[in-house]
Amino acid sequence: MTRWLIILFALCFAPAALAADYQSASPRQPAVEKDWGQWLGPYRAGIVAKMGEDFGEQYIYAAQNTALAAPVAGEQRVVFIGDSITDRWNLAKFFPGKPYVNRGIGGQVSPQMLVRFHADVVALKPQAVVILAGINDVQGVLQVETEAQIAANYTAMAEIAEANGIKPVFTLLMPVNNYTPNAVTMLEDRKPERVAWLNAWLSGFCQAHGYGLIDYGPLLRDDKGLLKAEYTSDGIHPNDAAYALMAPVAEQAIEAALKK
Repeated sequence: MTRWLIILFALCFAPAALAADYQSASPRQPAVEKDWGQWLGPYRAGIVAKMGEDFGEQYIYAAQNTALAAPVAGEQRVVFIGDSITDRWNLAKFFPGKPYVNRGIGGQVSPQMLVRFHADVVALKPQAVVILAGINDVQGVLQVETEAQIAANYTAMAEIAEANGIKPVFTLLMPVNNYTPNAVTMLEDRKPERVAWLNAWLSGFCQAHGYGLIDYGPLLRDDKGLLKAEYTSDGIHPNDAAYALMAPVAEQAIEAALKK
C-alpha cells in the first residue's frame, strides 16, 4: 500500500516537463499567412503542394538525365543550373556547338537547387557548373530565408562541385525593373539592398576561393541601375536581345574557369 501511495504522489506532483516526451528541437511554428494575389497565389499553392512530395522537383529532369549520354573523351560539358532565367535560355541557340546542358527550373530557390544538385549536375559529369540562384529566395514566395542562409546554400553547392572535380562559376543576381504594369511590385518584392548584399558576398566568396564569376549587370543596367526596358517584358526575365549580350560574358567566364 505504501508503495502505491509513493507512486501516486510522484505522478501528481512531478513537474509536467518530466512527464512529457523528450524533444531537442524547438516547437514548430505555424506558417505566416499572406495574400499572394490572384495570379501568384494559385501558382505558389501548386508548387508548394508538389514540394511536399519532391522538394527539389527532381522529377522534372529525371528522364532527360537518364537519356543523356556520358561525356565523350575531351568533351568539356558545362551544366547551367538556376531558375526561370536559366530555364528560358536556349543554350543550343546562343552557344552553338557547345556541350552545354540546361538544368534551370522556373520559380526555384537555392535550397531546391541544392537538393537536386547531385542529380542534375554531378551525375551528368560536367567540367564546370554555372550557378544562377537567389532572386526568388529574396522574394520569399517559396522559402523565407536570411541572406546568411542563402549564402550557405551557395557555399554548399560550391563544396559539392569541388568535391566532384567540377569548376563552380557563380552568376551575380541580375537587375530587375518596375517599368511595366506586370512589374510594379518587382522592387518591393525583391528589395535592391538584399540583392546588393548577396552580390557583394558572392563577389568576395568567388575571389577568396578562385571560383568563376559572371556579372551581366554592366551590360543590362540603365542609368537608374535597373534592367533596361528593352531587355525584358516583365521586369525580370531577359529577352533574346539580352541573352545575346549575356552569352559572350558567360563564355569568357567558363573558358577561364576550365583553364584553371
